[in-house]
Amino acid sequence: MGRGDLAGSAQLELVSGVAHLRPEDALFDAMLHGFEAQQLARGLRRETIGARERLVRRFAGSTNEYPWSWGPAHLEEWVLGLGGEKRLALSTIRNYQVDLRLFTEYVCDPRYGWQEVCENAFGDGQYPIPISHEWNTICHLGYEGRPEARPFTREEMQRFLDHADEQVDLAASSKYKGALAAYRDATIFKVMYGWGLRRTETTRLDLADWGRNPHVPEFGNFGTLHVRYGKAKRGQPPRRRNVLSVMDWATEAVADYVENIRPRFGCHEHPAMWVTERGGRIKPAEINARFVAYREALGLPTVLVPHSLRHSYVTHLTEDGYDRRFIQIQAGHECDSSTGIYTHVSDDFMNTALRRALGGALGTEEGNLS
Repeated sequence: MGRGDLAGSAQLELVSGVAHLRPEDALFDAMLHGFEAQQLARGLRRETIGARERLVRRFAGSTNEYPWSWGPAHLEEWVLGLGGEKRLALSTIRNYQVDLRLFTEYVCDPRYGWQEVCENAFGDGQYPIPISHEWNTICHLGYEGRPEARPFTREEMQRFLDHADEQVDLAASSKYKGALAAYRDATIFKVMYGWGLRRTETTRLDLADWGRNPHVPEFGNFGTLHVRYGKAKRGQPPRRRNVLSVMDWATEAVADYVENIRPRFGCHEHPAMWVTERGGRIKPAEINARFVAYREALGLPTVLVPHSLRHSYVTHLTEDGYDRRFIQIQAGHECDSSTGIYTHVSDDFMNTALRRALGGALGTEEGNLS
């Protein structure tokens, strides 16, 4: 295959003999279109490709330069702004750097012909060069979340869910609209905790995602949950997993919502588990808003966020003695180390585990910590 036959090559993207009023903009657009073609040829999703194109355009706007004028200093200055002024997380900045590196690797690859085109159009020295190097990009250092992040304690979890239930009663007694939404949101929080879900996973649930588990018939139609929009690896489709129900009170809450509350929204034809009063699917931002309102009303620490519900699921199952591998599969973690990051067991659990270990080592039923 020749150079011009590659998807995304300059020879395929540029139309010879056409004069442009703004040749720089036209060439930049052709590069981005070629980058799209190259990624489509690799089987990447259009959502991923679109996000990368938007990022490249944002970077170009920030530098006020075209790709054939970019240098490492432009990247370094931009990154300083992201971390200092916008205070983005290291993982987010690293993802941006990776996307920009992929674009510059594409336009610098001689097989695609963009360097030659730029030099012919704009003169010597005007061609794309690599701007990302190991000394000016962020390395992956393992866990990069906020060190203060933690799960709910069991007492905090109970207070939070009780408060959510109380809002349903208050809305109903006030005779204003909002009781159905309050009931829905209370159930959402119970599902996020009861099945260890992320926000996006939760909002994308459909009624059809619930199923029976023949080994636990007492959970009825809610013995298992098929999560179809799990966290994806970069450039890949969402990962799916089946989560087995383990909390009987949570299945009862879901059953009550599905049978008695959701039909009152009047969205019988809508497949979504969580619908709005206007007939749409609830969004992650709406979960955030309700969560923050309840957290502030209870005076809970701001380190508790919606994702803390998922952390609490992993931690509390660990404290209850569930097998580590079972928890890993339930949470959809590819590596056990990820499950370990989510686990923040209580002092009581640690002391109980220590007593058991000492008891086995000393040949007694339980070790003596005194």
